[in-house]
Amino acid sequence: MKRTLIITGIVATVFIIGLIVFNKLVSKKDKVSVYVEVSKGLFEVTVTNSGELLAEKSLEIKGPEIAQTSNLGGEGGGNRGGGGMGRGGNMRAADFKIQDIIPEGTFVKQGDYIAQLDRTTYDNTLKDEMTNLENYQSKLEMKVLDTAVTLSSLRDDMKNQKYVVEEAQITLEQSKYEPPATIRQAEISLDKAKRNLEQLIKNYDLRKAQSLTDIKQQKMQYTNEVTLVKNLQEFLAKFTITAPSSGIIIYKTDWGGTKRKSGSSINAFDRVVATLPDLTTMISKLYVSEIEVNKVKLGQKVSVTIDAMPGKSLNGSVFTIANIGEVLPNSDAKMFEVQVKIDGTDNQLRPAMTTWNKIIIKSFNDAVYIPTECVQTGEDSIPYVFRKNHTRQIVVLGDMNEKNIIVKAGLDPGTQIYLVAPAEPSKFRMVGKELIADVRK
Repeated sequence: MKRTLIITGIVATVFIIGLIVFNKLVSKKDKVSVYVEVSKGLFEVTVTNSGELLAEKSLEIKGPEIAQTSNLGGEGGGNRGGGGMGRGGNMRAADFKIQDIIPEGTFVKQGDYIAQLDRTTYDNTLKDEMTNLENYQSKLEMKVLDTAVTLSSLRDDMKNQKYVVEEAQITLEQSKYEPPATIRQAEISLDKAKRNLEQLIKNYDLRKAQSLTDIKQQKMQYTNEVTLVKNLQEFLAKFTITAPSSGIIIYKTDWGGTKRKSGSSINAFDRVVATLPDLTTMISKLYVSEIEVNKVKLGQKVSVTIDAMPGKSLNGSVFTIANIGEVLPNSDAKMFEVQVKIDGTDNQLRPAMTTWNKIIIKSFNDAVYIPTECVQTGEDSIPYVFRKNHTRQIVVLGDMNEKNIIVKAGLDPGTQIYLVAPAEPSKFRMVGKELIADVRK
C-alpha cells in the first residue's frame, strides 16, 4: 500500500512539472515575433489573371451554303416545297444538325473526314426531284412521239391532196371540148382542190410550229430538272465535311459558350462546323476587371505560364483591349477582354490550354520594398513599420503590387522589421518624423 502511494505521488509530480514546462513553452512561443528583411531588387507592378490559349488565325470549316440566293436549279416559279427548297432550287434558310464529328484535338490531313451532317430531309427532296425528272422525261418523250405521228398524218393528207389537185387539173384539160358548164365545173373543182391543199399546208406549218414550241418548253423543263437534280446531288455531297488543309480540329464555340458537337445544330447564317487553327501564332485571352483595365496598355510586356506545362514560361505583349466590358458567368463585375500575343512559335502549345498571365504595368530596378502587411498607419494616416530595434519607423511609400510595396525613404535593405504588429506597440519609439512632409506630398 505504501509503495503504491509513493508511485502515485511520483507520477503526479512528473505530470505537474510537465504541465508547467508546457505552459512556459507555449507562453514563450506566443511571444515569438516574425521578422522579415527589407528587400532590394527588381520590382514589378502587375495585373494578373488566368486565361485561355487561342490561335490568332483559324480556317473555318463550313457546312453547305443554304442562303436564299443560292440557286440550285435555274429558272422556274412557284413553290415546290419540302426540304427547305423553293421552285427552281432556291434554298430557304434552315438549320442543319451535326450527325457525327471526329473528336476535338484530332490531327487531320487535307481531305480527311471531319463530320457528317444529317441529310434526311434533303434526301427526301432529292427523291421527289428524281420522280419529277422521270415525269418530265416521260412527258418530253410522249410529246416528241405525238408530234411525229401528228405531223406524219398531216404530211400524208397534203400528199393526197396534191394528187387531188393533179386529177382536177387533168379533168379541166380534158374538158376543153366539153360544153361551157362542164368546163366551169372542172375549173371549180380544181380551185377547191388547190384551196384545200393550201389549207392543209398552212395547218401543217401551224401544227409543226406549235408542236416545236411545246417540245422546246418540255425540253427546257426537263433540262432544268436535270440541272436541279445534279446540283442537289452536289449539294448533298457537301454534307460530308472534309478537311480543307492539314491541322488540328477545334470545335466551334457558340456565343453561349457551348461547343458544336454531335447532335448540335448549325445556324443558317453561321455555318461553321469546326476550325483549323494556325498554331504558328498563338494568343492568350484573359479578362481584366474594370478597376484594373485602365492600367493595361497596348504593347505592355506579359509573362505567360501554361498550367499543362509546369516550369514553362513564355513572353508576350498586350495585343488588343476590349472597349466594352461584359458580365461573365458567376460574376457581377464588368470584365474587359484582353488578348496577349505570344512571342515566337512553340509546337507544344494547343488551343484551349489554361494560362496564367502577368501583365507588367511598371518595372523598377534596384527598388527597396517590403511586404504590404508590414505597413501600419495611425489616426493621422502616416505609414510606419515596426523595426526589430523597438522603434516605429515612418516610411515614404511608392507603387505596390499584389504582395509588396516600394519604400522610397525610411528603410535600408537588410533591415529587419515586424511582419505583423508586436504585442505591445506602445513601447516602440517613433522615429523618422522628418519624413512626414514627404509622406503628405
